[in-house]
Amino acid sequence: MLSVVIPIHNEEPSILPLYDRLTTVLDKIGRPYEILFVDDASSDRSFDLLANLVETDGHLKVIRLRRNFGQTAALSAGFHEAQGDVIVAMDGDLQHAPEDIPALLAKIDEGYDIASGWRKRRVDGALTRRLPSRIANWLMAKASGVDLRDFGTTFKAYRSEILKDVNLYGELHRFIPALASFYGARVVEVPIQNIVRPAGESHYGISRTFRVMFDILTIKFLLKYFTRPMHFFGLLGLIGCGSGAAIIVYLTVLKILGYEIVIAHGPLMFAGGLLLLAGMMMFSTGLVGEILMRTYFESQDRRIYAVREILTRKQRGVTGPR
Repeated sequence: MLSVVIPIHNEEPSILPLYDRLTTVLDKIGRPYEILFVDDASSDRSFDLLANLVETDGHLKVIRLRRNFGQTAALSAGFHEAQGDVIVAMDGDLQHAPEDIPALLAKIDEGYDIASGWRKRRVDGALTRRLPSRIANWLMAKASGVDLRDFGTTFKAYRSEILKDVNLYGELHRFIPALASFYGARVVEVPIQNIVRPAGESHYGISRTFRVMFDILTIKFLLKYFTRPMHFFGLLGLIGCGSGAAIIVYLTVLKILGYEIVIAHGPLMFAGGLLLLAGMMMFSTGLVGEILMRTYFESQDRRIYAVREILTRKQRGVTGPR
């Protein structure tokens, strides 16, 4: 079964054209499907249109959030309600062409876990969208080790079991391939169309670039140090304690030799004490992180690994004596 999850926020002009094109494509694919629209507290008539469509189409499900939680939360709600073995996520503003869905599904059928859309020919503004996006994508690929050229697009197809291992917070929906790579997901990129938004205004601006940078730092930490925070904070603690201790020892030797260190080296003494204290704090943070990680995995019976499949030799039937 195929599930299509579409977050909606004030997309009234696009809903009916999107629904018509989407159902045409899905009917041609010839497999059972459902369409889940997640209304993220729209203030226009988006929900009214969706409520009317539900009455006429049994494939449709509409989820209405109590307030505007953001695109990541809307997608998470849709993923939670989806019943399909394969889940396709796409935007509701018609910048994603439903006609590209078969290309994504073809890669899933080949054995990949995630088929990620790649806007090969961007039609966005060069300075406001394309340049920041190219920089962010390059940084994300280096930070995550996942060789994708377009992390930003929502248009992706997933095996449903992959999404069960990924918890979404903040604005991490665009980095699902990177998060899933932690559990060994096989990811492939598929060229898709990038269409000029036919109606309405974009919800994204240049300010989003800064939030993406913070998300990249978060992803880097989660992928490399999620199960071993002491390796990160311990290194900082070692640097801080080592530097502080070296300064304190140096000043102590000067004091023994008869030099006046308070007046001559007051700032250096202060820096040494501060580094020593900061290093001890980093060590303490790492220890607390280790305890929290063990509590998290053990209390929820989660594992630090994911099994793709288990093969065993089939046992032959044993027959008794004749």
